[in-house]
Amino acid sequence: MTVEATARTYTITGPEPELWYRDLISCLQATFGSVLARAGADPLAVLGAGWEFLHVPGDVRSEEFYYPCADGDLGRALAPHHDLGARWWQPADEDDVWREVREQLAADRLVIAAVDNFHLPFRPAYGDVHAAHLVVIHGLDETRGVVHVSDAMPPAFRGAVPIQAFLRSWGSANPTDVQDAFFSDSKIGRRCLDVRLGTQPAPLTPELLGGYLRANTEGFTTETSARTGLSGYDAFAAELAERCRAGDAGALRELYPFGWAMQAQASLHGELLRRCGRDWDDPVLAGAGRAVESVAHAWTGLRFTGAHGLDAPRAVTADISHHATLLRGAYARAIDAVGAAAARL
Repeated sequence: MTVEATARTYTITGPEPELWYRDLISCLQATFGSVLARAGADPLAVLGAGWEFLHVPGDVRSEEFYYPCADGDLGRALAPHHDLGARWWQPADEDDVWREVREQLAADRLVIAAVDNFHLPFRPAYGDVHAAHLVVIHGLDETRGVVHVSDAMPPAFRGAVPIQAFLRSWGSANPTDVQDAFFSDSKIGRRCLDVRLGTQPAPLTPELLGGYLRANTEGFTTETSARTGLSGYDAFAAELAERCRAGDAGALRELYPFGWAMQAQASLHGELLRRCGRDWDDPVLAGAGRAVESVAHAWTGLRFTGAHGLDAPRAVTADISHHATLLRGAYARAIDAVGAAAARL
């Protein structure tokens, strides 16, 4: 890490972060993965340890990085079994919007920034489609006028972006865009995430993972007043079908980002269980991983049916109900498989 400063110019550069990506995750998990890898942790072991269903009515936002949080703590929501914290912040001084970024980078901390793809030259949507996205800032060179960013989402990119282009993206109003009904119409507002790993995770053992799995399955089978677990899923699916029958396109507009959050989580959890099952020569655990991954893939049918039916929600009600039933069955089978695996650990 090098830091050079004069009264007006700062140059901060550091090692490039890892591009951490999986096919079914969003930019949220990808950027958190980069931060965790930089902190010396295994991103899959941290982000894949938890698995739940949580729907917060009225909370879904039109951003690729939306994720439901029962208590507003995004770090705890993504990694309930680890000491991971995350807080949103915005520049305190409009006359010096880079101050906090300089401070974070000088302390060898990566910065996750919300952006609008429309203004980023390396994104396929550049100059075409407005959409809320996350990237990692790992360097700032105000002398040359560039920001060093990392983005693991395809097409993967690590490199310099002109400061003025980045400022347009970082401060974009992200207006409604008919080409992207799911991630536009959400003001960026120069938001950033400060993600910090507290206690370094202990090496993952069968005993430790077994505790995680028992807690996860308990969350699925315990009824609460919130929309959690299988009962929460049933309430969500029933309301989704009811809103479609009423012609409420908003239900399908919310389904896409919300479903991506649940899909990404199931995908990572399933991959972790498969990996541990292979490494520990435990076919039951590996099979549980495949069952959880089937949940992730079942979300695809529901999310994409909703996306294609956005202009005619009543017409897709039967298809939505069909895919919701398939997904419910996948959840039930996966919960049973994970419970059986946990009993052996």
